[in-house]
Amino acid sequence: MSAILNTEALLKVSNIETFYGPIQAIRGVSLEVHPGQIVTVLGANGAGKTTILKTISGVMDPERGQVNFDGHDIQRMSPDKVMRRGICHSPEGREVFPFLSVHENLVMGAYSRHDRDEVAQDMEMCYGYFPRLKERQHQRAGQMSGGEQQMLAISRALMGRPKLLLLDEPSLGLSPILVTQIFDIVRRINRERGVAILLVEQNAHIALKTADYGYIIEVGRIVLEDTCARLMDKDDIKEFYLGQKDEGVRGRRRWKRKKLWR
Repeated sequence: MSAILNTEALLKVSNIETFYGPIQAIRGVSLEVHPGQIVTVLGANGAGKTTILKTISGVMDPERGQVNFDGHDIQRMSPDKVMRRGICHSPEGREVFPFLSVHENLVMGAYSRHDRDEVAQDMEMCYGYFPRLKERQHQRAGQMSGGEQQMLAISRALMGRPKLLLLDEPSLGLSPILVTQIFDIVRRINRERGVAILLVEQNAHIALKTADYGYIIEVGRIVLEDTCARLMDKDDIKEFYLGQKDEGVRGRRRWKRKKLWR
């Protein structure tokens, strides 16, 4: 991990503030993802996790702050241009094209590419990670199970050949067995393809086991950050995210932002 952190950040988000109309969703959020790194953002429903990913991928524009990717400022850039620069987003709730087949969904993921032979190779790569998709390649996506649709959503994002993959709640609505399988593949993608990953996830236990570095967000603000190994040892994280209550900790502490790694 030290080798990863000695590199320049691939993604650097600096003090972004994003609104839904008059309602401020994220407040001065800053975070980094380095090449080859898996970073997770943890927090309760409505804390602002999904808004961070939407702001990075261009679905939402920040009112203030900067999003720098691979040396270029991309805030307020259209999602299409953000994707072409190397950020692919697998959204919450999967959002596959329900009336298109598995094969057609994967083709849509590669719509900006013109290297047909390599597109075909990448499709076989996705089928290698998720053999069930190959079995159902001619089936409509809307007729598939939730787990299969999640596999398809991740694969569709991979078809864009991302440098950075944004994963929003990949465990949502899935059985524990499927969650384990999905995250095993996420680790393989990171290890074998060198794809950096920014993961938003409510299953804190598996997210902290998967990622290298983590950020905790509350009410739109980052309140704590550290390596995942150290976060898992913190009493607050054990009690409120991992369900391991420490009788020596009484009441919920208010976290102060800490920068224990730089």
